[in-house]
Amino acid sequence: MHLLVDHQIPLADAFFGDLGHLKRMPGREIDAAAAAKADIMIIRSVTRIDETLLADSNVRFVGTCTIGTDHVDRQALKDRGIGFASAPGCNAEAVVDYVLSSLLLICEREGVALDARRVGIVGVGNVGGRLYRRLSALGIDCLLCDPPRAEAEGEDGFIDLDLLLDQADIVCLHTPLVRSGLHATWHLLDATRIAALKPGTVLLNAGRGACVDGEALSERLAQRGDITTILDVWEHEPGIDETLWRQVDIATPHIAGHSLDGKMRGTEQVYLALMEFLGLPRRHHLDDLAPSPTLSRLTLDAGHGVWEALRLCMRACYDVRRDADSLSREQRRRGMAAGFDHCRAHYPLRREFSTLEVELKPGAVELVPWLTAAGFKVMTG
Repeated sequence: MHLLVDHQIPLADAFFGDLGHLKRMPGREIDAAAAAKADIMIIRSVTRIDETLLADSNVRFVGTCTIGTDHVDRQALKDRGIGFASAPGCNAEAVVDYVLSSLLLICEREGVALDARRVGIVGVGNVGGRLYRRLSALGIDCLLCDPPRAEAEGEDGFIDLDLLLDQADIVCLHTPLVRSGLHATWHLLDATRIAALKPGTVLLNAGRGACVDGEALSERLAQRGDITTILDVWEHEPGIDETLWRQVDIATPHIAGHSLDGKMRGTEQVYLALMEFLGLPRRHHLDDLAPSPTLSRLTLDAGHGVWEALRLCMRACYDVRRDADSLSREQRRRGMAAGFDHCRAHYPLRREFSTLEVELKPGAVELVPWLTAAGFKVMTG
């Protein structure tokens, strides 16, 4: 059996190596010629799976180690009888870490505490739901918009998008990309809604780039410059609009979910689906394969306010400025498209907040509920 695997997928050899011959390739280089030699394909979002790619292949199973599946033509797989699996929720915790790191940085720049702002979450699925739980535990007022969930579960707890945009100080987008139909999200924030954003709004998109009309956003920023923007996802990746990129306050190359932990969970989820597809028993467990974090413990004593302590612990695990600076540096060196891909292909080791144990000395025990709410392991002593 021949397995073709994106070279950015961690633990691929450990999980899949004993199933047959394994070949690793950069995801953007996987083409029809490569697919023609594969029985199994394990990919990420940079590889487009469609009829053209599969035309001369005998592929039996495709697995994407990602939450999103809009890069996969599911109908083409179904027509060919090809098994399919994705990894919903695998990197959701990492995306929430990214959001919290970004929002605390923006609030620090603006000189306000995050709990003084009202956060609107658009898309309350794996990521948005986790973000809501962490923000709520931190005492932050949240508004929720998720039309598919509201339709399925009732309106209680959800509000209309335009009302959310009017009432929220911070708007976080975590929707999938749906191009048509009643719940389409393509250009969900269109020119009209972007123009209507109230001055001072913080707009964060860590869902799908095309959910925001990038041209309209660039026009709003150029003409008025009165909103703050955090973009991790973009239209036309990797050849993103450089004008918009220069206007954005925090601009990163689609890496919000790029924690090692999230990637490893994605590998395991697809591995389990493949083993079920093949009718084979599970042979490997992530707990046995995952490496220990390089920073496993941090000790805090008296002297830190709540938000200062949260920033310190978050930045010990992940500082979003590193990724923004990396994109800026690689854009200068390589150009935008090549620089964008270089940042993703050579992404540095990043672990999630949950891998860090924070030890609190007696003078800092009042921080327990805050650090726990943010996602850290906390011990006192």
